Amino acid sequence: MPQMLSRLNSFLYHPISIASLVFFRIAFAVMAIVDVLSSWIHHHFWVDSYNPDRMRFPYYGFEWLPTFHDPWMSIIFVVILLSAIGVLIGYRYRLSATVLAFGFLYLFLLEKAYYLNHGYFFCWIAFVMIFLPAHRAFSLDVWRKPALHRSMIPRWGLLPLPFLMSFVYFFGGIAKLNPEWLAAIPLKIWLRNKDDTFLIGDIVVQDWVPYFMSWGGAAFDLTISFLMLNRYTRSFAFATAVFFHLTNHLIFNIGIFPYLSVALTALFFSPDFPLRFVRWLSPKWSWVGRWQERWQERVSTSRLHAIPLWQEQQTYRSTILLAFVLMTLIHAGLPLRHHFYPGDVAWTEEGHKYSWRMMLRAKSGRGHFTVVHEDGSKEKIELKDHLYPRQVRKVLTRPSMMLQFAHHLRDKYAAQGETVEVYADVRVKLNGRLRQHIIDPAYDLAKAEWQHFKSSEWILPYKDE
Repeated sequence: MPQMLSRLNSFLYHPISIASLVFFRIAFAVMAIVDVLSSWIHHHFWVDSYNPDRMRFPYYGFEWLPTFHDPWMSIIFVVILLSAIGVLIGYRYRLSATVLAFGFLYLFLLEKAYYLNHGYFFCWIAFVMIFLPAHRAFSLDVWRKPALHRSMIPRWGLLPLPFLMSFVYFFGGIAKLNPEWLAAIPLKIWLRNKDDTFLIGDIVVQDWVPYFMSWGGAAFDLTISFLMLNRYTRSFAFATAVFFHLTNHLIFNIGIFPYLSVALTALFFSPDFPLRFVRWLSPKWSWVGRWQERWQERVSTSRLHAIPLWQEQQTYRSTILLAFVLMTLIHAGLPLRHHFYPGDVAWTEEGHKYSWRMMLRAKSGRGHFTVVHEDGSKEKIELKDHLYPRQVRKVLTRPSMMLQFAHHLRDKYAAQGETVEVYADVRVKLNGRLRQHIIDPAYDLAKAEWQHFKSSEWILPYKDE
């Protein structure tokens, strides 16, 4: 064991070029700016989904997080944007990265209807970036204080990023090894109306394409990390990754996830690959060479007395090793937790989130809620009268959100001094199967409570017919 720990420490603290980490800091910040701007414009201004007077679906345990009327909500967006710009240019990096991470997490937790895998993944990356020495080169922090400059960093300063991407790929591939995905059922449903897709519309509606994408997607996810680790297959694998992610971007609306994935996959290359690119570009674009020379002059005086970063942080080795172990356990455990719940996770949704079960189900629901008053009278509740369209679509397929809406109705009448019963009559279609009740229509959801680690008895199993 001591020998193994010694080898692991040697691996984690081996010096590598900082260039790849700087490249990712810039790419990450640009994507953060784009994503926060789109949320501000679309979700806040256009949809008005952060209005404190409208119903939201916060994550359980975070119901206490408030939203605000303008100008305060817009001020929050401006602060997050400024922090992303701070990360981009490396200005007061630790503070900027911390504000960005907590700000992005705040926006993510406000509304469950907007859950996307890239949002969850981006939160993880944002918090990891706080602790990485990404500001030690090509940053305003170094320009202001040249003594901060380091051209080399310990390997652990870059490793968490491709490491996390490997989990996304591998567990995404494992999730695709199910009969419906391999029969291309979800993709047949999604692609049949994609003939207007830019550039490839005429191709994606061909009969063979769903099978090619299903089997090719599973093979890609399961093998890409291993192919990127091998220097002989790395270039081919990266070209495949770019093709895979950009095709997904053209066909599906999945935000910045394809670009984030490409940037993280590029980190499997030699850590100095951005420097090699700059050297190749310098003779072609003279301003690049002049800028590089000026930068070298600025930081050259700091090299004489600089202590290598991997020697500066000797006292933190146990903490860094523990952080890697915990991160591994979390990302290996969450994608497997759905096995501890009964039934099909694509139907019940129990254990679905945070598990990289991406694009595996075409799901739609129809139905309404019924409020039974104390005098026995019944009131039919149509979701469209209370929620905006995306919330309606999500509530009609997600049992946890059905429960939250039922509790919203319960609490609304309780505030008026009346105790009511709430029932859901919702039928769901999954991957082209027959539409069935997903919630027991005879169960009073006003009395039900959500439990994180226990299956909900009011969720009905899917019955093959």
